[in-house]
Amino acid sequence: MPNIIEIHDFSAPELDVYARLTENQLLNRAEPEKGIFIAESPKVVLRALDAGCVPISLLVEKKHITGEAKEVLSRVGGIPIFTAEFDVLTQLTGFQLTRGVLCAMWRPPLPSVENVCKNARRIAVLEEVVNPTNVGAIFRSAAALGMDAVLLSPACSNPLYRRAIRVSMGTVFQIPWTYIGKGLDDWKQNGIKLLHSLGFRTAAMALKEDSVPIDHPALLKEERLAIILGTEGDGLASSTIADCDYTVLIPMSHHVDSLNVAAASAVAFWQLGNTKG
Repeated sequence: MPNIIEIHDFSAPELDVYARLTENQLLNRAEPEKGIFIAESPKVVLRALDAGCVPISLLVEKKHITGEAKEVLSRVGGIPIFTAEFDVLTQLTGFQLTRGVLCAMWRPPLPSVENVCKNARRIAVLEEVVNPTNVGAIFRSAAALGMDAVLLSPACSNPLYRRAIRVSMGTVFQIPWTYIGKGLDDWKQNGIKLLHSLGFRTAAMALKEDSVPIDHPALLKEERLAIILGTEGDGLASSTIADCDYTVLIPMSHHVDSLNVAAASAVAFWQLGNTKG
């Protein structure tokens, strides 16, 4: 039987994870093995469970216990399931955005770059993409458009931030990912070298005089290709571009010079992903 607990005390510490802890507190850099993330909506929670993520507790609108959340509840064992009517739950900040279900889960340990890339032909690499909305959108495009994995430089927004998970529609649990580099200097000095050592040719998405168009035949012929996208606004670091095998641009019209990084990623993945190769 589900362990259903009706909410009466909004100051209960068990609810801190949903209403009062910041993303950085949930991440818990000091003790990463105790890090937590929040998954929203039944579909996203199910994708997290399918990926092997371990639930801690659920916060569920009462009407969904026998409705949309029924399958979720059948899979989470005896963990606490906090519940109340919708008008009561809205007193908890953010609940109205959840489609009736929130699930606190332990953050899984990150795999190595080598493990993530072992059988990959096409990977996306994000350099200092700091907006969680963009990270979530890139993951959704990566999963849909033929990327086998995603690597992130150390300064990128965490894919398991609540907003990134929501925007990705749970695809952060469907495509392998990890961080590359022990810090920003390590990424800049050794990141591209590591990709090359793993057998990848590297394509920097950037506007440069020597850029090749994204439909250049040589790109599709590459057996293993890493598509590297840069931070919002400034794009890729010049040292990253210099270390890559290709510099690639998306041809534009109407004097538009560039796309948002999430939009650019979708174009790049569609053109260069496994669905096209």
